[in-house]
Amino acid sequence: MWLAAIQLVSGRRWQDNREQIAAELALLPSERPLLVLLPENFALFGERQGYLDGAETIGEGPIQQQLAEWARDYGIWLVAGAMPTTIAGSDHIHTSTLVFDPSGERKGHYHKIHLFDVDVADNHGRYRESETFSPGEEPVLVNSPFGLLGLSICYDLRFPELYRRLARAGARVLLVPAAFTAVTGEAHWEPLLRARAIENQCYLVAANQGGTHETGRQTWGHSMVIDPWGRVLASLDSGRGTVLAPLDPGLMDELQRTMPVLGHARLL
Repeated sequence: MWLAAIQLVSGRRWQDNREQIAAELALLPSERPLLVLLPENFALFGERQGYLDGAETIGEGPIQQQLAEWARDYGIWLVAGAMPTTIAGSDHIHTSTLVFDPSGERKGHYHKIHLFDVDVADNHGRYRESETFSPGEEPVLVNSPFGLLGLSICYDLRFPELYRRLARAGARVLLVPAAFTAVTGEAHWEPLLRARAIENQCYLVAANQGGTHETGRQTWGHSMVIDPWGRVLASLDSGRGTVLAPLDPGLMDELQRTMPVLGHARLL
């Protein structure tokens, strides 16, 4: 079993981003089963109006059609990190993760719960996702050959209670697609990722945006795969590329047997 994260430097146009993704998918190894995670904003990385114009209804649209085709053509579990999706009757949208199996069937989706409304000391400065997006309400798990997949998106990473809830519900692999800024990423990205893996004794796959974008925004990169002991198995500093590492189910089972932290937790 293999886990992969594709790192991108996405722009405003889906057509250009699609070419970046296709180039990375063409380089995937032949071993299966293989799970591939795309980063947040893999399809569109721009301003508010671009997200509104490009949003698709869950189950419809050319972006989702392409994702399903890629999953089927490559025989992979493809987790589409986060893309804008419509909300009926609302002038806001969701940012959503979609999971496709090797037949191209959508097996589940998750709407980002925690919205990034913060000020950062970078060239963008003010981030207010709530001006465009509405938050999701529920954690989501998706069954797969790798075990239950616990879904999350970017800013969710700062809220450990979400991951503990996923772990207590049986998650084996935690997925973190992101567009972490360079400033916050340098300070907090890897420590937070490793903590979420360690405290929940799960594999963790993190796919980040990794460079300077058309908008001038700078993202941190450092996409990685982390094992349940907190070891970084594979990582990519910046630019476009793919990180890949094996999943060992026995390691999770052994850790949970010898150090059953979930069972010892008393403050729930």
